[in-house]
Amino acid sequence: MKLNRTTQRTVEILKLVSKNPEGITLDDICGHLSLPKTSAYDIVTTLVNMGMIHVTKGQKQIYTIGLTAYRIGINYTNNLDFLGIIEPELKAFSKEVGKTVFFGVRSDHEVVYICKFEPENPIITTATVGTKNPMYCTSLGKAILAYTQEEARQQILGRIKFRKKTERTVTSVEELEKELNRVRERGFALDAREMEEHMECVGAPVFGSDGSILGAISVSSLYKPTEDYEALGQIVHKKAEEVSKLLGFLGKI
Repeated sequence: MKLNRTTQRTVEILKLVSKNPEGITLDDICGHLSLPKTSAYDIVTTLVNMGMIHVTKGQKQIYTIGLTAYRIGINYTNNLDFLGIIEPELKAFSKEVGKTVFFGVRSDHEVVYICKFEPENPIITTATVGTKNPMYCTSLGKAILAYTQEEARQQILGRIKFRKKTERTVTSVEELEKELNRVRERGFALDAREMEEHMECVGAPVFGSDGSILGAISVSSLYKPTEDYEALGQIVHKKAEEVSKLLGFLGKI
């Protein structure tokens, strides 16, 4: 059977990009796969346009796996019952706390919402499944970033373009790193009205069986001065630990 050369190269490029969550340049792709630059550029450009690869433009363009590729991967993990394990837990958790619950994962320097569960009388949230938000001002993003390996985290921090969403938004790497230290100390992250003025969110990390950060769970609600968000953080942290254990994680958050 004769194999199509371009298709082979496309798959090889996707596999290489997926193994480099911190991003990879076109020169690196060509070097690793011994590809002519013109051929690699044509394939990569097509993949970017199809959403299979995400490009971050700068002095050198950095390529990371795209949302479309991730969704295809999620369809595969569905068959492995990955989400089948998470979804009933989060649905019940939403009912238990009476708030909207999300599960999200990292996509380059943003967070993608994979699951969303609402109580009987939900509040209106702008986040929907499949949408992205910045990591630096969301509890999901901060929970994931805090537990991302140091080298990858520093590369992500270097690519973040801070933009003030509200008066409380973190706007520098220094501020964010201090916040991430606090996340690791207490086991949960806060979005203290940093993304939206009227919303307060609490997030905690979820780990896979290999001990790596898989994503995060968050609870979102309208801000209430009387709400004990530290106590809510402990509740979310505990649920994230339970979900991690169901996925085979043997460590402690």
